[in-house]
Amino acid sequence: MYYPHHCCDYGGYGYGHGFYGRSTFVLIVVLFILLIIVGAAFIH
Repeated sequence: MYYPHHCCDYGGYGYGHGFYGRSTFVLIVVLFILLIIVGAAFIH
């Protein structure tokens, strides 16, 4: 079974929740910045 939320069991490579959480946070920030840029382009 594959549980994407249980990243600590990711093959035992030692990434843990820190790596996965940071990647998710960066992805959210990038999407938020793109949303702001697109929104500003539509407003102007």
